[in-house]
Amino acid sequence: MQVEEAEEDDDEEEIETEPVKKSNPGLTPSFKVIVTKEDGLNASDPNSIFLIDHAWTYRVEHARHQLMQVPGLLHRMANLMAIPFHGEVPDEGVVEEVLKEMWQYNQTYQLSQGSAEEKIPVWYIMDEFGSRIQHSDEPTFGTAPLYYIPQEMTYTVLWPLRDLDNGEEVSRDYAYGESNALIRDCLLFPWAPVDLSHVSCHTPEPADTYYQSIFAENKEILPLPVEPPLHDKSKIFKVYTDMQQVLSGINHPRFIFTDNEQEADILYNFSHIKDYRSLSMHRPHVLLSQFPCENLLTVKDCLASISRRVGGPEGPKWLPRTFNLQTELPQFISYFKQREQRGEDNHWICKPWNLARSLDTHVTTNLSYIIRQRESTPKVVSKYIEDPVLFQRDDVGLVKFDIRYIVLLRSVRPLKLFAYDVFWLRFANRPFALNELDDYEKHFTVMNYVPNVTLKQVHCDEFMTLFEKQYPEFPWSSIQDQLFKSFGELFQVASSKPAPYGICDYPSSRAVYAIDLMLKWDTDSDGKRVIQPQILEVNFNPDCARACKYHPTFFNDVFSTLFLDETENCHVTPIL
Repeated sequence: MQVEEAEEDDDEEEIETEPVKKSNPGLTPSFKVIVTKEDGLNASDPNSIFLIDHAWTYRVEHARHQLMQVPGLLHRMANLMAIPFHGEVPDEGVVEEVLKEMWQYNQTYQLSQGSAEEKIPVWYIMDEFGSRIQHSDEPTFGTAPLYYIPQEMTYTVLWPLRDLDNGEEVSRDYAYGESNALIRDCLLFPWAPVDLSHVSCHTPEPADTYYQSIFAENKEILPLPVEPPLHDKSKIFKVYTDMQQVLSGINHPRFIFTDNEQEADILYNFSHIKDYRSLSMHRPHVLLSQFPCENLLTVKDCLASISRRVGGPEGPKWLPRTFNLQTELPQFISYFKQREQRGEDNHWICKPWNLARSLDTHVTTNLSYIIRQRESTPKVVSKYIEDPVLFQRDDVGLVKFDIRYIVLLRSVRPLKLFAYDVFWLRFANRPFALNELDDYEKHFTVMNYVPNVTLKQVHCDEFMTLFEKQYPEFPWSSIQDQLFKSFGELFQVASSKPAPYGICDYPSSRAVYAIDLMLKWDTDSDGKRVIQPQILEVNFNPDCARACKYHPTFFNDVFSTLFLDETENCHVTPIL
């Protein structure tokens, strides 16, 4: 097989006055690969299977650094993508062009073992041969990545799908496995844009079958109805937990720890409970630290779906406009293009459904980049907050920040929700600007898990004073009222339907969640500039290390509120 340059249309060449860079690979190729074996290729012949080398393997967060630092990489990528570059010193403009164009060349795979960081999808670009293989709806070859353990290297396997004659083109299906015509058009959009203006960008709440399939996939077994547990006011509760923070954080006289799970009155587990039915049948009054179907809050695609119960197809004002890339890709592309035509901001953030700490999260204005994310882990894409309320750091300047509130769900019916009185701040380390979208310390705030970066900490009391000094027309008490109203609406819609369409009303369940949010600038009906809270995500069993370190009564307050139903002298505020 060999690469050939595709013939140009003579008429088009006469019309063009300047050379035009071809999109390659693409549906209008400037190169193609053909079979050069005189007697052709036999699909059943083991010798008709080939290995393609990879020119570049990387994770997205390292791409810019590698292009700038790895000798020869930028030259090779620029040449492969037909981007003019003749200098010796890495050129930032060429780097930007490669970062933009690479989404027409990228392929991906994911490791199945290792830490969460190690499981982040890997992207790769095949060598000059593999990258010239063009798309066809009726491909002649199949491709798949192969990890070769002895060399610890990945190759792409190329094999014929039918017998081929000498001179026939080698092609593959860029949207392999997708039969729906509309979705195929969406997946091929990076190479062959189509008009999707006829597609409505409205995203109503999904049908019940959507939640039923999620429930089946989670393999939860709902509990049987039980009577609410009643306990004597002097009862000493035996607590079984696998969480060191809980073991170290409780010295309340009405709670003692046990190593015997079977004798426990309270199960406070980090891992998810699946079989609630057995617990309801055999130990109905054992109190639990989680609710059946709480993933409707803690998984990002579900959070966006249930929130539409209060905000309609576009969602509530307190949640950024969000699309599920698996089920709402056509609607997203239509919405993106409409915003583009109206000249509106088109910064978006792609997030995995069920990862925290900003892992595998991407900020971009590149539609092809977003579409290709669908091929890695399941993701949502949310409108990036382009006009956030910023915080003046004396050592840095105006930076992004987010806020974490701990909320305590005491019961679903009646709905009893509390907020812990202390909240936590997280700050970016570089001044905010809508550029360098892959600069983690500019666009993200989670610094406590990133090595060798500054972690800025400000206590909430000090923050409120500084915030009101910076924004005197916005007292923090009024902002917190808005926040708590948003929290209340969220939990109301999350519990407004029976399981599995809402959080299950199980009287023995209690839970602690962390709500991460930002503040953005908005305009009210009178044209006045106002602050609007934006809920980013809800976390199950959040890391409470900072809470325990700086507020020693934290878990005493949590356990008193949730399991004793006693809030006097606890640092909590009722929301509902």
